[in-house]
Amino acid sequence: MDIGTAGGLICGVDEAGRGPLAGPVFAAAVILDSSRPIDGLADSKKLNEKTRDRLASLIRKQALSWAVAHASVEEIDALNILQATLLAMRRAVEALGLRPDEVLVDGTHCPRVAYPVRAVVRGDSTVAAISAASILAKTSRDAEMLRLHAQYPQYGLDRHKGYPTAAHLAALREHGVIHIHRRSFAPVRDLIR
Repeated sequence: MDIGTAGGLICGVDEAGRGPLAGPVFAAAVILDSSRPIDGLADSKKLNEKTRDRLASLIRKQALSWAVAHASVEEIDALNILQATLLAMRRAVEALGLRPDEVLVDGTHCPRVAYPVRAVVRGDSTVAAISAASILAKTSRDAEMLRLHAQYPQYGLDRHKGYPTAAHLAALREHGVIHIHRRSFAPVRDLIR
């Protein structure tokens, strides 16, 4: 796995939570330290929870700089999920303590940032800094969903993290839509008509 172009500080960026019906979308930006490689980095979706948590702790300790940001449910509904994701990504990059020489973003869309930026399809599997960002975004969003679960246990957010599972859809029908739900997403919108 490459950590970016030779020389210069490479910032990896990825998101978590574009598909769920509830909760914010999160993004992380990570500049790894090439002198302290982290073994086991991979797309967060391919790692189990225990491994993600262990790697997230290592990333926070060993990266040269990292930041996590989010866009709220209200921003998702106002902007659309893509624009809200790009906003969260921009916020994460802008919160870094170091200025990257290049920003590499997982996927096909790039946020507007003050640095050279490039989209990398499947970057979370091929660029270490993007894998690290994927892990931080996912573990941060999962932690937020557990916090929301403690407030609203009837929705089962601890199990599905807000994704449109049968259990979540059943809970929405039974308990109704509340402020943590994305009203612009069809399954939620259909319930409030």
